[in-house]
Parts: sequence; C-alpha cells; structure tokens
Amino acid sequence: MADGQNILCTGGSGLLGTALRKRWPGAWFPASADFDITRPEAMEAWATGKDIRCVFHAAAFTSPPKVDQDPLRAMEVNIVGTAHVARFCAARGCRLVYVSTDYVFRGDTGNYREEDPVHPVNRYAWSKLGGECAARLYANALIVRTTFGPEPFPYEKAFIDQWTSRETVSAIAAKLARLAESEVTGVLHVGGPRRTVYDYARSCAGGKDIGRLSVHDVAFAVPADTSLDCSRYDRELAAGAVKAP
Repeated sequence: MADGQNILCTGGSGLLGTALRKRWPGAWFPASADFDITRPEAMEAWATGKDIRCVFHAAAFTSPPKVDQDPLRAMEVNIVGTAHVARFCAARGCRLVYVSTDYVFRGDTGNYREEDPVHPVNRYAWSKLGGECAARLYANALIVRTTFGPEPFPYEKAFIDQWTSRETVSAIAAKLARLAESEVTGVLHVGGPRRTVYDYARSCAGGKDIGRLSVHDVAFAVPADTSLDCSRYDRELAAGAVKAP
C-alpha cells in the first residue's frame, strides 16, 4: 500500500486528506456525497467491486464553536458515522485507522499517555471520543490521537497559555501514512514536542508576526494542556513496526 493502493480515505477534501493525496496517488478519496458515512447503503453502493484493505477515517465535523451550535450534527457524523465506518470495515475484514484528537483529555496535566483517563471539556471532543468508542469495538483498528495545522499558520494570534504537541499537517500526514501501512493497532499518540500554541505558530508562520491570545479570550472551552506523550510511536518506529517517514 506504499502509494495508497487499496486504501480508502474519508475526509479527502479536508486539511489532512489534502496532504495525504500527495502521498497516496493510488488511494480512493471519494466525495462525502458519494461515500456518505451517515448512510450505510450509500457506502456499500460506492464500495461495490473495490478491493478495500484499509479505511483511513479522517472525515469529521471539527469546529468546536459550530459543534456547540449543532451538537446533533456532530453526533450524526462523528459518532454514528464512525460506527458505520467500523461496521463497514468489520464486514470486509479490512484495517481501520481512525483519526481522533488530543482534545479528549481534560488538559489539566499534559504529557498524556495512551492509557491516561480521558475527559473532554467541549462537545466537539466528546463527539470524537464517541467515535473512539465505536472504533475500539473493532479489533483491527488503530485510533490515532493527534493535532495538526496548516502551513503557514493562518491566524493573526495564537494562545500563549495553551500547551500542545501540534505539528504541521505535512509532518503529521507523513507519520500517519506510514501508520496506515503498518499493522499497529490500539491507541497511539502522534505529535511533536510540548510547546505553547504561540510557539508552534511562530515556528510555521512564514515570517509573519503572530499576536498573543489567551484561552480566556474565546467563547468556547479550551483545554489548557493537551500535550501528548508520543513514546509508544517512537518505540514502534524503533522496532520496525512503522517505517520512518
């Protein structure tokens, strides 16, 4: 599956999906209207005659403020839709890679390991955790908690009091592509070094000045420190279970 052959990627028009298109010229990236994860019959119709060996599930309703406004849509897409994807994979015996978020953690300690307790602080993260529950019921599944952003950093300001393991989407896409081609299952954290969102933004701002912003300046709940312990990924890489990006 080195060029993405036999891989179906949902969310192909999103930030991560766009980056993966460059790495997987042989993969399928169906439009959401064609492979509608909220309609199992549409998923089955699209898949007829295709040899799908891995589903990389990146499609999601991702904006925390918009999820607060329309939580039922988040339930339909992020929870029920992911359950449909897991059943789709189970029916074919194919691999599932589910892209989750660092926001499943409360954010009061940071440096979270895969086995640490989860406790989302906003509805978006609760909906992604619901998707994790569906994926965990399928044995041949990998749940990846990660965080990434576009290049260059697109906003005028960044949080000085929120800590993260965020990396650019190209860096994360390189790691996740290799994970999809591996046989690693369970839960895995993927990210970079612990730093503030402001420091991350400055590292990929393309020379633009970045203003300072506090988590207390926004109307939605933001966890203070969702940095990830990514040592399991490093161990899998060292053991050869995952090829170096």
